[in-house]
Amino acid sequence: MTSRELTGFLSLAEQEAGAAQSRMSDLAWRIGFGAISWPWLLASLSGGRKADKRALLDELKLPHDALPHLGSWKADVGFLRHIVREIARLRPAQVVELGAGASTLIAAKALAMHGGGRLTSFDQHGGFVDATRTWLSDHGLHADLRHAPLASESSDWPGRWYALDDLPERIDLLIIDGPPWSVHPLVRGAADSLFARLSPNAVVLLDDAARPGERIVAQRWRQRWPHIDFRLMHDGTKGTLVGRRRDMSIPVANDNESGRGWQHLRRTAAIAALLATGWIARGALGEFPQAAQASPFLDEAAASHRAGLLRQNMASQVESATLNSEEIRRSTGIILPSFPRSWRVTDVQLFPTPDSPAIAISLVTPAGEQLSFFADKAETPAEARPLIARRATDIIAYWEAGDMAYALTGRTAARRIMTLAAEITPAS
Repeated sequence: MTSRELTGFLSLAEQEAGAAQSRMSDLAWRIGFGAISWPWLLASLSGGRKADKRALLDELKLPHDALPHLGSWKADVGFLRHIVREIARLRPAQVVELGAGASTLIAAKALAMHGGGRLTSFDQHGGFVDATRTWLSDHGLHADLRHAPLASESSDWPGRWYALDDLPERIDLLIIDGPPWSVHPLVRGAADSLFARLSPNAVVLLDDAARPGERIVAQRWRQRWPHIDFRLMHDGTKGTLVGRRRDMSIPVANDNESGRGWQHLRRTAAIAALLATGWIARGALGEFPQAAQASPFLDEAAASHRAGLLRQNMASQVESATLNSEEIRRSTGIILPSFPRSWRVTDVQLFPTPDSPAIAISLVTPAGEQLSFFADKAETPAEARPLIARRATDIIAYWEAGDMAYALTGRTAARRIMTLAAEITPAS
């Protein structure tokens, strides 16, 4: 939730919403996660570059003073741009938002420009809902804004949840920017109660996704909802989790083993609390290691390899053998490592992915082995040490460096691919 005014560091007090007193266990969770989450909170203060905010407002034909200073508990430019991008791509008929504010204004304007779908937005503060409604009206926009007190509890997730009513049967875009973590670090996990309503190819956007609590939420969502591909994007100050529902003829049901799920959450949170200090001490403030779903990234890496081989066999396809790493970094934000001097670059291409352009590079080793190197901003189960995967006849070694994911693909033995991957110099 983001007001149109300059607001304080903390979100609106729960007492203003008439919420019941928090349980002591919730308080203990907030204190514990507050102690380990301060690096992410500090990183979020800027809300993004002013130039990026102006560019977003220009794109939407809104005045430059339409948004307040962004940052802290408020949505940042990166998250708002994801909303605009998905509305322009999906042309959704039904958008549901949890946590009103700047995201409501941006979503309403994007819908007016791209198909005119319906926006239903919930927030726990009645006065804030009224103020946001007036805010939108001042810009000639409309949304179905509703007061939803935190008067409900999920059987699967801790903390108090919105009292939601009269939801659309099908949701094409679900925007999750509330409740605030001060209710409970894992409270936004209860948004998965709406996942059964997601239409085929629907998208879920979760704000503040780089925080430890949201990382644990994402981990469990990946396990519970295997037909939704979740990817953490680092293109904002706070991170955005993007979930894309695959169009499946047989839906995957939500698990009802709430007892076992809650026990798993307790174990996961305990481990996170024990290890967080060590991760922070070694300077990895932007990363919170966790298991993640590599399948979309590996599928894209294998597809880029097949496309590269096909291009080399087509005389009509012009290849570009010029590799300008600095230009790629400036244009896409993708950081490339250094390849052995003896390897020959035969093609460098932008490769489209659902979230952002990736880079696909075709390479030939002195032994004549045709390889493909794929780089994107993504999360995988790998860290600096490569892991091996197989896609049909392709063998893929994949690893991570910071928020970058890399894959080296070829049609040779797994041991050989690992040896070749070890020859690539890590990005500086």
